[in-house]
This record gives sequence, C-alpha cells and structure tokens, in this order.
Amino acid sequence: MPQLSPMEPRVKAALDSQFRPAVLWNRAYRELVAASANPVPVKICLVRSDDTVSRHETTVLPHAGANAALNRRYLERLLKFLLWQKGGWKVLVSGEEAIAAMLAGIYSPGGERAFDHGFLGKKIYGREMVIASCPESELPAARESGRHLGRHLDGCRIGFDLGGSDRKCAAVIAGKVVHSEEVPWNPYFQHDPAYHIEGVHDSLKRAAAHLPRVDAIGGSAAGVYVNNEVRAASLFRGIGEDDFERHVRGMFLELKRRWGGVPFEVVNDGEVTALAGSLALGENSVLGIAMGTSLAAGYVAPDGSITPWLNELAFAPVDYREDAPADEWSGDRGCGVQYFSQQGVARLAPAAGLHFPAEMPLAERLAQVQELMKTGDPRAVKIYQTIGTCFGYTVAHYAEFYELRNLLVLGRVASGEGGELILASARQVLAEEFPELAGAIIMATPNEQDKRHGQAIAAASLPELASATEPAETGAARISGSGRV
Repeated sequence: MPQLSPMEPRVKAALDSQFRPAVLWNRAYRELVAASANPVPVKICLVRSDDTVSRHETTVLPHAGANAALNRRYLERLLKFLLWQKGGWKVLVSGEEAIAAMLAGIYSPGGERAFDHGFLGKKIYGREMVIASCPESELPAARESGRHLGRHLDGCRIGFDLGGSDRKCAAVIAGKVVHSEEVPWNPYFQHDPAYHIEGVHDSLKRAAAHLPRVDAIGGSAAGVYVNNEVRAASLFRGIGEDDFERHVRGMFLELKRRWGGVPFEVVNDGEVTALAGSLALGENSVLGIAMGTSLAAGYVAPDGSITPWLNELAFAPVDYREDAPADEWSGDRGCGVQYFSQQGVARLAPAAGLHFPAEMPLAERLAQVQELMKTGDPRAVKIYQTIGTCFGYTVAHYAEFYELRNLLVLGRVASGEGGELILASARQVLAEEFPELAGAIIMATPNEQDKRHGQAIAAASLPELASATEPAETGAARISGSGRV
C-alpha cells in the first residue's frame, strides 16, 4: 500500500498530542500524487438552488488497489469541507466513474454521511441531495455571485445576535450604540417554539425602550436563513418537525409583522461576524471566526461582497485522525466545533486536570477556565495554548479554500487573556510551519469597543431604509411609554 510521508506537526498541541492537522495530511497526500506515474484529474462542481456553481479541481492517485483507501479518505474529507464551506444540493464529479460512485455511497441516506445528505439536501435546499459522475466537457462553468450586505448606519435601529447561551441585543442611533445587553437563554433543547419567538421579541422590546422609534431591525443567528426564513439551525434542534414548519420557519416574518413591517433582515451569524470584521478593519478579504457556543464563520470577498456560500465551518473537518472527537449533532469526527468553541474548552479541561460536574453548563465551565486564566493558572494556559496550536494549523487549511488576507477572531472563547494566547500560539504555528502565510495573513481580535458592540452594529446595519431621509410616521415602529409597539 502506498505510504504517506511523515506528517508530525512541528508544533505540538500541549493537551492534544494526537491532533493530525488536515493541512499536513493533505500536503503529504499531494506529494504522493505528484510522485505517482498516472495521477487522475478530478473536478468537483457544487450546484446550489439559486443556480450558482462552485468548482474545485484536484488530482488523485489512480483509483485502484491500495490507492483506493487513500483516495477515499482524501476525497471524502475534501467534499465534506466543500459542502459545508460552499453548500450545494447537487455534486457533479468528473474523473473516474468509480470515484463519483464511492462519494455517492458515502453521502447517501444509508452511508456514513447520512446526516450531511439529509441536512444539505432536503433541510437546507429542499431537494434530495445528488452526487453523480459527469464528463468533464459537460460540467457547468463556475457561477459565483455576491451581494453587498449591511453597512447601513442611518436612523434608529435594533441589532440582535442569537447564540446558544445568550441573546445579545443593542439599540443603535446613527451607528452609535445607546444600549446593549445579554440575556441568558437555553434554546437548544426547548420543545415549545414560543420560547424562541417570545424570547427574541422580548429582547427587541428591551432595546426599543431606548429608542425614540424603530426604523429597522437586523439580526444574526447560527444556521441557514433565506429571505428571513429559517431553513436549518441548531438553535431549534429541540423543535419537532411539524412545529418547526408551522411556527419556526417563518418566525422572523412574524416578528417583522409585529414590528409594523419595518425593514427587517436576518442572516447567518458568521456573515455578520465577517461584516463586523470588515467594518472594524476597513478591509475586505476577511474571514471572521467566532468561537462561542459553536463555531461561526463568515467571509467578505475581495470586492467587499458576501457570497451565497454556507461557511458553516463548525462542521468542516480539521483533524484527520481516525479517532478524533465526534460532534454530538452530526456524528462526524474531527470537525471544527470540537476544537474552537465552548465544547473545545470543555473537551480539553480534563486533560488539563480540571474536572467539572457533568451537569455544569458549558458556558459556566468556560467562565471558570477564564477566571483561572486571569491568575495565570497553568491548567488554563495549556487549554488556550492547545486551542491556539490547533487553530494555527487550521488557519493554514482555511487558506487553501479562501482568498484570505485578514482573519478576525472573536467570540466568548477568544475573549480576554485566553484569546490573546490563542492568537499568539496560532502565529507561532504559522511562523514555524507555514512562513509563507505568516506575513500574508493578518490575525486580530477586535478592540474592546468592537468586542462589545461590533456584532450588534453590524447586525443593525443589515436592512436598508427606503429613504436616506427620516422615515414617515407610518414607516417606523413607534414606541409607547411602556416600551411596547
């Protein structure tokens, strides 16, 4: 059987020594392909429901004998990353027909990636997921699109962000935050849709009480949202299918109605993270990463637009060891959420010598680790060093899929001294292992003002007002003394 060259990381993850960076595995595989006598070109097209198309080209070993197992590992992980980065309900594969058949079997209702088949097919795009062989001459051309999102700061606005442990909401006047707050909640396993709908409505009312009127409302949340409709989101995983269709899918349309039909825009939290980064840095080609309850990501393209890609990097693989930690939702192993979120902190804590009660919420475990970090506790230091080391290798992996000049890291996990250590450890990896990237990618965290308000301002900036002048009385939600609309 062909053997991959050694791929031991030069920088070891202190508490996760078995971490096998995807970028190093892929590098070793490509070296093997380059040395082979008859490499096979493979082109992958991902087709989305708006008829946009993303293309990816690679080369693999001849798909026979002992090569097949290596090809399987490489192509399955590659397709997994592409699906959650760029999305698509139809995948067309040129090259050997056996390769497409192999991938179709893996990503089928009875295959290893059955979760991805259902989620990326019917759940997000409303169609059965299809993976098929296609002659290279018949592959569709790449058709990417983008839209310029947000950046509207006129008027009186509300911005909100829905996380797994709290609802953030802010009142904004002409781009200045006049009120903000975080309200704890626990949405993941709530069965009653009213918990979510009334919770968001309550946060909006709290913010509106600090405004003379409400001209527009913008929000972000983990998941996939199309025209303010909830397609799929982990926040609502506890809601039954019937209740989801009846109450949750159109919940933001209902909230817009309650607020008098003001401009109302809700998008994926990763997109708002990237937008906040672009606004803060005054730059484009920004990948925004939020390490919080989960891992959120968004991308601002070089021209300042937002693509129709999913950018759900929580489910993109970053660790290629066979026994990597499994995501409790999808069941897959080695995906970003287990490394760069509250879950990652909780996973590493026992290895650092920190043991928490099983019933303790992840947010509370993170808070305790952060308190220890403030005192320089070596156990907390090792947790953050480990996250940063793994992140450095993952940044190099991301750079193979994004045109990346700026990387903004935020979220509760990346706050305070721990966040500074994450970035320092990641920079060490780039300097020692990927010097060509060390000077090409600027990694940063927001300043304290942007940390507190950047996401809210970016979310509030999403809707465009009908006119740059002050809206008419009928075009804005008026607030009574009680704060009700």
